[in-house]
Amino acid sequence: MKVLLIKDVKGLGKKGEIKEVKDGYGQNFLIGKGFALLATHEVIKKHEAGERKKAADEAAEIERLKGIEKELSKLTLTIKRKLGANGSLFGAVTKDEIAHELLEQKNIEIDKKIVEIDHVIKATGIFDITVKLGHGIHAPLKIEIIGE
Repeated sequence: MKVLLIKDVKGLGKKGEIKEVKDGYGQNFLIGKGFALLATHEVIKKHEAGERKKAADEAAEIERLKGIEKELSKLTLTIKRKLGANGSLFGAVTKDEIAHELLEQKNIEIDKKIVEIDHVIKATGIFDITVKLGHGIHAPLKIEIIGE
């Protein structure tokens, strides 16, 4: 009996593989517990179509992220903060603040968790940070901190 694995099965194979198994094991355990489907022509075609759609969606997502990377690498984000008596900032510039200003000024929405700051920003000036967009795409972003 041929089955299409829809979940990883230890000792048998990974999700998406077609395996030849004994009838009882395939029918009673794998299909019965929801680990596999009977590998008919229709099931295999449907699975392959799903895999192609998944690959196309991933390629579209990578293209979208590369567009955001190109856009982020070109711009400089300006953040205005109050200064203390000695000329330093009140508190540090946070990832949340960077994500919020990016949405406000440039209409680019990112999650604060993907912003990576190497050193704490507690002074005015221009700083380089990295935005990890996913799929191995890292976008450089320049931030200019201006005192009020």
